[in-house]
Order: sequence, then C-alpha cells, then structure tokens
Amino acid sequence: MKASTISCLAAAAMLAACSSGNTGANSTGSGAGGTMGANGTGTAGAGAYGSGHAAPGSEEDLVQNVGDRIYFATDRSSLDDQARATLDRQAGWLQQYPAVNIWVAGNCDERGTEEYNLALGQRRANADRDYLVAHGIAQSRIETISYGKARPVDAGASPDAWAKNRNAITSVR
Repeated sequence: MKASTISCLAAAAMLAACSSGNTGANSTGSGAGGTMGANGTGTAGAGAYGSGHAAPGSEEDLVQNVGDRIYFATDRSSLDDQARATLDRQAGWLQQYPAVNIWVAGNCDERGTEEYNLALGQRRANADRDYLVAHGIAQSRIETISYGKARPVDAGASPDAWAKNRNAITSVR
C-alpha cells in the first residue's frame, strides 16, 4: 500500500473514532459489546454483521461486529474455544463479503528470542488461516505474516500485557 493510502485510511479511522455516539466497539477491538477477560481474551457482542456505523465489509465493520483478534497461551499456537468462536464469526463475515481479502498477523509477547518469536508468530497466523480455510474461506484470500515481538499491543512488562500481546490480528487488505 502506498503511504498516501495508509495516511488516508488512518485519518478516516481517527475521524470515525472521534464521531459522536457509542459505536459499540471496545478498546480491545474484540467486537461490538465485547468484553476483555482477565487473560486478555475478548468476546464479541451479539448482532448482525454490518449493524454498527461502519461501512459493510470494511475493516471497521470487522472490528465492530465480529472481532479482529484471537489470543494464545504462552508458547502455544493452538486455538482455544474462545479463539474458535471468534474465527467462526470471521468465517461467516468473510462468506458474507466474498470480495474481501485479509491479512493475519501473528504476534508474541516480549519474552524469548527474536527468531523464536518470529517462528511462533508465524505458527499463530497459520493456525488462524488454517481454521478459516477449513471453514470454507479460500486460502487465496488470506495472507499471513509474523511480527514476532516487534508490534506489541501493550508495551507493559506484566502478565496482563504479555497476554494481550500473544495474538493473531485479522485486518482487511
């Protein structure tokens, strides 16, 4: 993506965040009316896809109405029940918007070596992708990348911060 396109998207996202009224999104990006558990796992609230203020099929629609991230246990890339529930919602959303392609970025907490975390982040992104493919989404619509520990959601050095940083984040490309 060109820098100007990224800048425009960032400006649009900031304007949307500043609009009046409650869009139902929470600060974790886990979905409309969602909650954040003690271990950093989020759940999306109920509602039809596209029921928020975001354009249907957009990044904001994904975040507000479905949930854009799943979380992992320490040193693991296996999906728990909560991750599978989020991915089920993502698969349904992607089936509703067949022209939408996505990125899945695997992330890790700050502990461990760069090499280990890059490999673990890739396994996390691949687990996310493989689940979506097994649930009817064409693999050609999904690109994966690992950022390892390079892009933390929470810069803290605590168990709570580490839990938030052990994730795979889905974004519209």
